[in-house]
Amino acid sequence: MPLSTYGVLKGTVLGHLRNADDDHYQLLVDAGGEMDRIAVNVRSSAPNAPSTVLFQTVTALPAAFTAALLALPAGYRKLPSAAGGLAIDYVRGGLFKTASMKPVPPDAPGVDNDLKDKVESATLKAMATPGAQVFAFGAKWGPEKTRADQYFKFKPGNGIHDIHMNQGNGAPYTGDNGTWQDGALVFGYPGKAGAAWTWRAFFFAFQSQSFRTDDKGNRLP
Repeated sequence: MPLSTYGVLKGTVLGHLRNADDDHYQLLVDAGGEMDRIAVNVRSSAPNAPSTVLFQTVTALPAAFTAALLALPAGYRKLPSAAGGLAIDYVRGGLFKTASMKPVPPDAPGVDNDLKDKVESATLKAMATPGAQVFAFGAKWGPEKTRADQYFKFKPGNGIHDIHMNQGNGAPYTGDNGTWQDGALVFGYPGKAGAAWTWRAFFFAFQSQSFRTDDKGNRLP
């Protein structure tokens, strides 16, 4: 069944953890006075498939899309999984070409050559730029009223994950399949002296997933 809490979280980046665990990059966000954690997959744990994640980043996004992002209030907003709104679909949406996605390691020696490097670069720029915003598309969790966040220790725990394609899965993840519910991480940076905003969007998919899907997001033969 599709993700029940698919939506977008808008906020200001306050902190980050590069090495909290091997599979994710963690961001601490102030989302309109609510603390949230964004858990970004940088490694796949799908069985019998490569662990390296497919990745693409773009800096050009449709003006109508970015205008709608800026118009959102801070915090989480549930999105209808349908065309014509803010919901993202890697296969049908046209924000980027899936054929351009390449496998990028989660962590490797060198500069700007792994997923942690790329997410970290955009995150540090957002923390250093007054007014910068982050938009995380995925599945919301929380509030976990009796638990503090696992990494940043704020309470109650809140956050968003599944910041990756959420269709074309095989077993044991077929229950997450659906159309117009794909995840992404988008950073917006205001220009100086009224100049236009600049953007950087990140898209992630697992090599165990297929880009050939039916109208329910299930992989085609």
